[in-house]
Amino acid sequence: MIFSQISWRTGLAAVAIFAIFAPMAHGLEHITLANGFELDCVRREVVGDKIRLYFGSGQSYMDVAKNAVVRVETIPDPPAPVVVREAAKVEAAISAQPTIVELKELLARAGAQHNIDAELLASVVHAESGGQVRAVSRVGAQGLMQLMPGTAAVLGVKDAFVADQNVEGGTKYLDQLLTRYHDNIALALAAYNAGPAAVDRYHGVPPFRETRAYVARVIREFNKRKTTLLAQAK
Repeated sequence: MIFSQISWRTGLAAVAIFAIFAPMAHGLEHITLANGFELDCVRREVVGDKIRLYFGSGQSYMDVAKNAVVRVETIPDPPAPVVVREAAKVEAAISAQPTIVELKELLARAGAQHNIDAELLASVVHAESGGQVRAVSRVGAQGLMQLMPGTAAVLGVKDAFVADQNVEGGTKYLDQLLTRYHDNIALALAAYNAGPAAVDRYHGVPPFRETRAYVARVIREFNKRKTTLLAQAK
C-alpha cells in the first residue's frame, strides 16, 4: 500500500497519513473484507483477478482478491458545518471576526507553540466552523475550533468567542490528543470529534459515519493545503 508523505507535526520527518482517510471525490466507499478488516476507499476497479481499491487521486491503492470484498457501503461527504450567529451585543474586541491574515497569524503562533503544522490547524478550523468566530453547533460547541463549554473551561479558555483564546485552547487540546495517541492523526482527530472515550472504547476510529467523514474531511483539506504550498514553492 502506498501512503502520502506529509507530516502534521512541525519539525518532524515526513510520516504517513493513513490512506483510508485520503481525499475523496464524491464520498468514500466503506469496504468490509472477508477477513473482517474494514477500510475506506475513493473507488474500486477490477484488475485481472483482483479488485484494486484506490485511496487517493489514483496513486494510493491496494489489490485484493475479488471474493475478499463482502460488503460495500457509500459514505457521503458531510454537510457544511451549521453556523448559528448570536446577536451582536458584545464588545467589538470579543465578537470581532479575524481577517484571513489575522487568522493565519493566530494559527501559526499556536502551531509553533504546540509543534503542530499550522495547515492542520487551519484544516480543523475549516471543518469545524468554516472560519467563523461566532459559530455555534447544534450541541453547543463554540467558536473557531468548536470547543464545548466544559472542555473550554478545563483548557483555561474564558471566552470561546475570542479568536485567540479559542485557537489556543483548541490547539492545546489537539496537542494533548496527538500525544495521547502517539501522533496518530486519525485517532487524534476522531477523538477531537467524538471524544477520547469513544476512541478508547473501540480501540480505534469509532464506527460512526459522522466521525469517519470528519476525519476524512480534515485530512483531505490538509493534504490539499500542503500540496498547494509545495506547488507554490516550486
